Amino acid sequence: MNAKEMLARVDHTLLKPEATWPQVQQLCDEAMRYGTASVCINTCYVKQAAEYMQGKIPVCCVVGFPLGAMDTESKCFEAAKAIENGASEVDMVINIGWLKNGQYEDVKNDIAAVKKAVGDKILKVIIETCLLTDAEKEKMCDIVPEAGADYIKTSTGFSTGGATFADIELFARCVKGRCKIKAAGGISSIEDMEKFVALGADRLGTSRAIGLMQKAGLV
Repeated sequence: MNAKEMLARVDHTLLKPEATWPQVQQLCDEAMRYGTASVCINTCYVKQAAEYMQGKIPVCCVVGFPLGAMDTESKCFEAAKAIENGASEVDMVINIGWLKNGQYEDVKNDIAAVKKAVGDKILKVIIETCLLTDAEKEKMCDIVPEAGADYIKTSTGFSTGGATFADIELFARCVKGRCKIKAAGGISSIEDMEKFVALGADRLGTSRAIGLMQKAGLV
């Protein structure tokens, strides 16, 4: 896989709370120049980014981020507003406490409600793997596709750990093609990116990909 093909799998990401519009604008410029899969940003910048890029690159945003511990109606409102403002993709965080409680139907209904709010747009579901047991990860590999979501995603990048190769192997084994897979959080080298894709990741969430490619002289 060459650099262009790899970058086409990258959600070029800037989710820092202190991110300014000039920084988001630079993110958009880089995404348009190098052809990333999307820019992944906080919802306050969705409208500006969508208007700035004029459909050249999809806008992805995060919902219920980074904790996932708000009520479903709030997540749905945030997601619907983001779509109205021009987002094409939404990455939501599950209610991790509900999962820990064994409230599997509530977790599924939470995801399904957000999927209904985004309609035919892409929904990725962040399960925050660093906080889960393998059994809980396996359970989410059933719940995410059953709820109608398009992707299962590892991490917010704001908790105790990010994507691991073992988690992507687990996802690939357990989702069995019923939804796509996104690795995110802590991806720090081109070798990491290549291995995540080889293990089954369809998307990569990272702020570093373009810089790594530039440093290696690949773009």
